[in-house]
Order: sequence, then C-alpha cells, then structure tokens
Amino acid sequence: MSLAPALGALGAPAIHVVPPEPVRELTGVRRDVAAFLGVAPRGPAWLPPPTLEPDVDLAGWLTTSRRRRSVAVSVTSWDEYRHHFGGFEGPGRLPYAVSSFFAGGGQRAEVVRIVHGHIDRFADAPGRAHGTLATATDGGHVELFARSQGRWGNRLRATLRFAVRPLAFEVEDLSHLIVDLREWVPGGSVLRLTLDGDVQELRTVTSSLDEPDPVRRGHRRVLTLDAAAGGVPLRVEVVTAALEVIDHDQAFSRREVIDAVGLRPEHPRWLARAIVLDSSLVWPDEDWAATGIRIDDVTLPPLVLGTMAGGEDHWNDIVPEDFFDPTWVHGDEVPGDGVHSLADHDDVGLVVAPDLYEPVPLVEPDDVTDPPTLCGPDFAVHVEIGPVMPSEPPPPGLDGLSLDPRDPMQLQRIVENQRALVEWADQRRDLTVLLDVPLGLTHRQALAWRTQFDSPFAAAYHPWIDVASADDERDALVHLNPSAFAAGIIAERERRLGVQHGPANQIAIGAVRLSTDVGAADHDDLHVAGINVFLPDRDGIRLTGARTLSRRPALRQLSVARLMTVLRLTLEREMQWAVFEPNGAELWAEVRRLVHGLLSRLFQAGAFRGATTKDAFFVTCDRSTMTQNDLDSGRLVCLVGVAPAEPIEHLVLEIALAATSGVRVEVRG
Repeated sequence: MSLAPALGALGAPAIHVVPPEPVRELTGVRRDVAAFLGVAPRGPAWLPPPTLEPDVDLAGWLTTSRRRRSVAVSVTSWDEYRHHFGGFEGPGRLPYAVSSFFAGGGQRAEVVRIVHGHIDRFADAPGRAHGTLATATDGGHVELFARSQGRWGNRLRATLRFAVRPLAFEVEDLSHLIVDLREWVPGGSVLRLTLDGDVQELRTVTSSLDEPDPVRRGHRRVLTLDAAAGGVPLRVEVVTAALEVIDHDQAFSRREVIDAVGLRPEHPRWLARAIVLDSSLVWPDEDWAATGIRIDDVTLPPLVLGTMAGGEDHWNDIVPEDFFDPTWVHGDEVPGDGVHSLADHDDVGLVVAPDLYEPVPLVEPDDVTDPPTLCGPDFAVHVEIGPVMPSEPPPPGLDGLSLDPRDPMQLQRIVENQRALVEWADQRRDLTVLLDVPLGLTHRQALAWRTQFDSPFAAAYHPWIDVASADDERDALVHLNPSAFAAGIIAERERRLGVQHGPANQIAIGAVRLSTDVGAADHDDLHVAGINVFLPDRDGIRLTGARTLSRRPALRQLSVARLMTVLRLTLEREMQWAVFEPNGAELWAEVRRLVHGLLSRLFQAGAFRGATTKDAFFVTCDRSTMTQNDLDSGRLVCLVGVAPAEPIEHLVLEIALAATSGVRVEVRG
C-alpha cells in the first residue's frame, strides 16, 4: 500500500497505524478430521436449539419440540472421548473405532452418538435419569435430569449449598433499601433480613435501580423488596447458591461446581440458566426453571439430591435408520440428525460408521470383582457362600442393529444403508466415506458386494480386524471395522506427508489378528476391484491398498481423488474475496498468481506428474476463458488443469544373466 494518499489525509500530529493489506495466499484445506457415528453409553442427544438468548423463555426453550437428536462433539484424544461418551462398557464398536483412530495417528475426531428417534421432552424423557434436591425436613422441589439418556445418569449425586454475603445498607422504608453503587445486587437477588430479636426473613429484590442521591452528590442504588420487611432490618445478607454435581463413574469420575448463582429467574445468573450453559452432567426441570427456587428455612440448609433413577440406555431400540434424517434436504441451513448432523462441519474429511449394523454382538464384560468370602485373619473352618445374584440385569445389546451379512435379505439391507452414506457423500463432494466389506462374506460375495458402489467419495476395506484394549473389561477379542484403522492411517499420513501421498503400506496400530485370512490370489482380485485389504506381515498387519470405489480410472486412487477435492475446496473457500473485486486484467493476473503458487508448491511436494511445472499443470485466466456475456454478467472463468501423480503399485524387476557380468537386476516400472 502506498503511504502518500494516507499521509495527505492526516490531520493533527499523532501516530497513525497504516492498516495492513490482507494476505492473499491459497493455503489449502484440512482433510484429516474424521467423523465417527455409533452407539455410546453417554453423550449429547436430544438437545434444544444450540443458542440460548438472554431474552428467551427458559422453560419454553427446555420443552421445545425442535430438538437435535444427534450432536457432533469434537475430541482430540481418547481421554477426551471417554470424558464425553464413556469407555468400553457399552455394546457398540464406536469406542474401539475411536481408540484405534487416535492410536493410528489421528489428531481430531467429530463424534456423533446415535440414539433412537424417541420424541423426547424433559417431562417424559425416555431413559433420562432424574432426581430431586431436598432438605431433611421437607420434600424439596428442585428436580434435575441427567444431561442425556443412559444408565450412567443413575450414578449422579448433587448438593445445592447456600452462601451469604453481608451487605452495607440504609433503610429508606420497609420496602426499600439503599446500597452503595459498588454493591452488585441485581434484580432477582434473594436477601436474608435479620430483625430485632434475631428474627430472620427472606425477601426478593424486584428491582435494583440507580438514581440521583437527594442528599449527597452522585447517585445511589435503590433496592425494592417483593414484600415489606416485618420490621427495621438490623442486618442484611445477599443469598447465593452453588451446585455441586459428582459423577461416580469408576473409570472416569468427574465433579463440577456451578457457583455464585441466583435463586430467581429474574437474576442475571439464574441457577437454571447457569446449569444449561455451564453443566455437562445435568439439566434443570422446566417447572422450577420458570418459577424459581422456594426456600422455606431461613437457616438455609443444603439441598441434597436423593437417588437418581430412571436412566435407561435403550440400545435395543436403535435401528440403522437412526443414522439418517429422512426430513433433511441437501442445502438446509439447520443440521439434521444422524449423519446429517455433520451438515455444517466443513472440516470433516473422513466418515466412519462402526455401528451402522451389528454382524455379531460383543461379548459381555467379565466380572472382575473378588467373590464374597467369610474368611478372616484367624484360623477357622472355611464357610461356603452361595452365588450372589447380580444387583441388576446385564445391559441389553443392539438387537435393532443386528444384521447377519450371510443372510441375503439382511445383506441387502446393509448395502442399502451403506449406499445411503455414499449418496450423502456424493451430494457433499468434500469428504470420503470409509466402508467395510461386511463381516463373514466369502470372496465371491465380497466381489459381488463391491459392484453395488461407484463413487470417488467412498473407499472399502477388508477384512475385519480383532483388537483388545488394556482398559477393556472384555477378555475376548473384538471384531472391529477395518475402516477405523484406515481412518487413522489416512489422517496420519496426510497430515505428515500431504494428501498427495497414498495412504497405504502402513501398519495398523493395535491390531491383533485378522478375522479372515486373505490369500494371495484373492488379494489380487480384491485390489483390482478397488477393495483395500489388510494383510499380515513380519511387522504386524499392514494396509496394502488405497483405492476408491469409483469405476473411473482417473479417480480410482484415493490420493488422487482426495487431492482433487482439496484443490476444489481450496479454490472455493479461499477465493471468495475475488467476488468483490473489479473483473479486469488486474484481477485475472492476481488469480493466476495465487493458483499458480498453490500448484507449484504441490508440484514440489510430488503431487503432479511431469519434469517441469508446464508438464504438471496449467492455469489460464484471461479473455480466452471468458465470453463477452461472462464479462457483462460479472463472471470470472479460470481454467485449471493438473496431471496428478498416481502412487506406484507395482515394480517390475528385469533380471539379466550374462556370462561376463553375472546377474543384473534393473527396475523397469
């Protein structure tokens, strides 16, 4: 920017900062973020609209029928996932998939908990644990709900404790108090007044107004009480509360405290609103959220939450259709449910649905507690104790998701849901859905399954992989979707080397064994068909392919398809500034410079074929690319051509034997 025009417009002497020119450079978009959809023992579901405006009626907001059944939560580690969604105690494969993704090098995941499509309200919330805060002397009236459905909510315990702060005041009359302007006593505050004879009573501040002081210079604050005091107050205290909630999760116990809250809806930090905004464990009931907390005892004893009850998982109710939202239409501004909850997540580049169906159920976790005994420190006759009945039945499985791929009718239902995922990816054109060849298919059936798909935005993996986790109570190995390992490999390789490098020839971290052996001849058939296969080798289990499910030869390589996606998204998202520029030669030159710079960096990184940039790509943006109608309509047309480099899949060695020179081996291609 030239300083001459700016200096000529300056007025009085001063230091003036010249605003910098916006940096115009195409940097590329991130595609290593993976989204996982599946079944978890806890996690957000059935949430009200995401924005709670200050003037919104809280009770109406809590009971709205416009709830989000599915909500994507960003996590950057396995511990963070456990904090939001629990560990391995559920019947789903989601935790195993996310754990494998992070073990393989993934750095960020968007996780969507899938629940069944109940009509959910706080008054009759299905599976949401609830309990009542009460004192030892009355029935209490502060009901809390667990933040989401599931038996996890039955472990919650909570206590509401009150605190008092002395307030300097003057009495104007029995309904009005005068306080210093520095005192924060907003409308809706609760006051405890102490009268003559140590008589105490509670009052609510209906208004807190600043007005000119009629006696002294300046202003004063006048507090209006909801009812006249029973006498002249000798002491005034401001009453606030703090809610402590403890989740007695044996593996990941947590505690949260929401303090300095008010007890009336008019208070700017009203307890119910603070719970909605700050808590990750509980929701308020809409009844007291609308009316406030009634306090009958001026001694302000704590309110203790009795046993939380009613929490149920409803896992058996989940069906494959819960992974989708049939009412959502591509282009809707509001995200839908299931996979359509990712509508506004533009940074997601990979999608895995490990619980889209359940081919075989997971084994129940083993009981690792010691058996009961009457043995003590003294030598005595051993007394046998009979078996102890469990305190509650074992958790249900995923009957609604149970589909046997060996049954042709059930296999067709699996394929229909997988195709629905691929069709959604084809609509978006900015991510890759990772599919699994259904567990238990024969080689011929796997090849027939592959013919159902044709998309550069999908990739398939085979076979399923057995895993075991150190903090899992299941002793048996778990059959895990191979797409979970592929997601970690793709994310790590693209982040480290770039999207142009084929995500193959990598070891699956944490894999124990393959669920199915794949012979060399079968591997050849599967690779040609575009199915990416995991094979055992000396170092572990290795991913040997990186192909899409596209039948177009130009887009068969996953690295090429994703490179073209990155180029398109980069130009779409980082060239928006050009819309507001004059459409002329200066703009065309700037566009050519920026696009050429991006492609040159990719060329240097090995993304394109050719010995020079002229062989690798071209960028044309001038009058030859635009008609007069384009110019009259304000359209800019830039033609970009690239020659992506495909990964080497085969090396052919030529072995020559000569009497004079011996054996010579050369690489031909």
